[in-house]
Amino acid sequence: MLFPDTATMRRRGQPFTYGLRGTPTLRALEAAIDELEGSHGTVLVPSGLAAVSLPLLAFLSAGDHCLVVDSVYGPTRLFCDTMLKRLGVETEYFDPAIGAGLRALMRPNTRVVLLEAPGSNTFEILDVREAADIARAGGAVSMLDNTWATPLYFRPLDFGVDLSIHALTKYPGGHSDLLMGSVSATKDTFDRLRDAQMQLGINVSADDAYLVFRGMKTMGVRLPAHRDAALQLAAWLETRDEVARVLHPALPSFPSHDLWRRQFGGSSGLFSFVLAGGGRREAAAFLDALRLFGLGYSWGGFESLALEVDLSDRLFAKAPSEGPVIRLQVGLEDVKDLQTDLEAGFEALRDLS
Repeated sequence: MLFPDTATMRRRGQPFTYGLRGTPTLRALEAAIDELEGSHGTVLVPSGLAAVSLPLLAFLSAGDHCLVVDSVYGPTRLFCDTMLKRLGVETEYFDPAIGAGLRALMRPNTRVVLLEAPGSNTFEILDVREAADIARAGGAVSMLDNTWATPLYFRPLDFGVDLSIHALTKYPGGHSDLLMGSVSATKDTFDRLRDAQMQLGINVSADDAYLVFRGMKTMGVRLPAHRDAALQLAAWLETRDEVARVLHPALPSFPSHDLWRRQFGGSSGLFSFVLAGGGRREAAAFLDALRLFGLGYSWGGFESLALEVDLSDRLFAKAPSEGPVIRLQVGLEDVKDLQTDLEAGFEALRDLS
């Protein structure tokens, strides 16, 4: 940004003074996300994890207590257990099925309640309105990682949550070629969030913001395709003898399916299933036989991915006892081709015995 003279440069309140403070492209993307989320203001950050860490740093100080759902995204847990701990913040994890019992965990120094719905990898559903109300009554700010559903299928602020966290890397980007996150806030929380962003010096480039705009133009078409393909595969997997159970909240068999239906307008392409027996050896045999499903950690893009889930850090939302958990990101390939690929994985399991 260049200024015509010193008088203009000294004038306060100008929207664009330095790239870190935003550009017209970034403001346009923030406004578009606000429209989707129903939020007062949105900030953009370089990754989904940064979208978690920024609001935590904004609203927590030394001596504070932070409540976090036990089925939270793994890197979020690492941030809480390392960085926040070094800064003097105490993190306490709670069972996603705790319900009204969350109220008993609130303390006078509880400042943040961090939620994720559905839970990461195991997809537990909690009553978001109830949790947000408990947080507000206790003087805490509530935050929710909304990456799985996107604001097309769930808007946390409509359920009383103060800050909606999103990894734009996933479905809004949609093409597996960018990293970005967003935090969308209420009027009461936005200024503190924006101040923290400026103090930490994190923002995104206009070029990356353009890529998110590109992806958002087709998200309304892509997301239903991911949803429908995933549901077809999930229903098929429930019929397989090699599968102990399928962890997909949109399936009627899922334990908290009714709670999911009351809150969510749809599902996405990410879910897990539990192999009927075995351990890491069996999981590796299944995964290594896949050819159409790539082995990768991210998700939300056009391609299908698979991995074995590590739940060893859980305190309450423990790993299923029947066998290893396999997470699938269902992309935009033909469902029959994906099913054939999974059948090859099951054939590899039979070859082990």
